[in-house]
Amino acid sequence: MYAIIETGGRQFWVSPGETIRVEKLEAEPGKELIFKALWAVGDAPQGQEPANSRTAQVTAEVVKQTRGPKIIVFKRRTKKAYRKTKGHRQDYTDLRIKNISIN
Repeated sequence: MYAIIETGGRQFWVSPGETIRVEKLEAEPGKELIFKALWAVGDAPQGQEPANSRTAQVTAEVVKQTRGPKIIVFKRRTKKAYRKTKGHRQDYTDLRIKNISIN
């Protein structure tokens, strides 16, 4: 069984037991989150929506809060001796998909 969920402005194809990394969610490790399935729940052929996909829910458990690698942003103006360096690390949440339920 599989489902497509949306979080952080992105869509994820998930199935039970899978671990995914999403944009940061305000939740402590061990907390359960429920997502509404958008499309393609069950074992229907790819691209076809099953009749019951609108009532499906995906339950996920927060595994950990983490940060991505540091990304360096460098700005420079030619012939002006202008240089600016900034760094950024994106916050992420790792989720383990527990089950997909159809109400």
